[in-house]
Amino acid sequence: MLNDSTILVTGGTGSFGKKFVQMTLEKYKPRKIIVLSRDEMKQWEMAKTCDPDLVRFFIGDVRDRDRLYRALDGVDYVVHAAATKIVPTAEYNPFECIKTNINGAMNLIDACIDKKIKRVVALSTDKACNPINLYGATKLASDKLFVAGNAYAGEHGTRFAVVRYGNVMGSRGSVIPFFLSIADRNELPITDPRMTRFMITLEEGVKLVWHALEDMYGGEIYVKRIPSMKITEIASAVAPQATQTVVGIRPGEKLHEQMIGAEDSATTFAYDGYYKILPVINGWALSEERIKGGTKVPEGFTYSSETNQEWMSAQELAKWIDANRASLGIDA
Repeated sequence: MLNDSTILVTGGTGSFGKKFVQMTLEKYKPRKIIVLSRDEMKQWEMAKTCDPDLVRFFIGDVRDRDRLYRALDGVDYVVHAAATKIVPTAEYNPFECIKTNINGAMNLIDACIDKKIKRVVALSTDKACNPINLYGATKLASDKLFVAGNAYAGEHGTRFAVVRYGNVMGSRGSVIPFFLSIADRNELPITDPRMTRFMITLEEGVKLVWHALEDMYGGEIYVKRIPSMKITEIASAVAPQATQTVVGIRPGEKLHEQMIGAEDSATTFAYDGYYKILPVINGWALSEERIKGGTKVPEGFTYSSETNQEWMSAQELAKWIDANRASLGIDA
């Protein structure tokens, strides 16, 4: 599907964007991948590792609608990864978070419809399910906007879908690189020993986006089935000898994360390796084109990190860290 196509990745110099570009070029033969982001230095560094005939860089911001129209010229598919996503940053800078995560989503939806983009996949987060922080609230609003975008586009227009997953292992600003950066102090700060999180690799995240692009009919939210981990186990995997000091939950943080709430169970279907939440608007949850043979989950079903049936151990995470030393910046 992505062969001989032009793909735009917003926020493409982030951890996900870089991995998406790398893996997509390895698996497919696109005409071109366009990386849209606002940080010229990150683009400069990323460009050193990319084929200039296949990867183009575009300085711009999803807040700037006019710039999006220019960036989307000749584009077939869009992956929307741009976001303000650090929870405390969003709590203390709410206007800026809303401008990027909500206004930016609206700008992109309008521009994609007008430029007749074929398919758009937006990245979401577990924090968008029953949110208690501003980041999660803005991503829930963004998810709703992309779902409703299918109605704006009409029956034969641009199609929009969403992928939702949890903590991306090793991504910038996440807990594993943070723990690694201070592991030599022999003391790691633990927010709460009961805290749990979903865990997913960048590679799994990219593959879920590929699947959504292939499978989507419009309006679906794809939720990857992934393991959970306790924060104490993550700390043990990084520095088994370090003392774990409880420092308390940061502003806006949850004790546990949820990707599918009980309210979503009425329109959620299970598949091999993932779930699909279908939209309640326009009767789309009854659409056979969207259900595609899925099994309806039980009434009241939830997908939460603390009640998950699949868990990752500290030993398994330590093995993953050892196998990814270079990308994590660990000396051999």
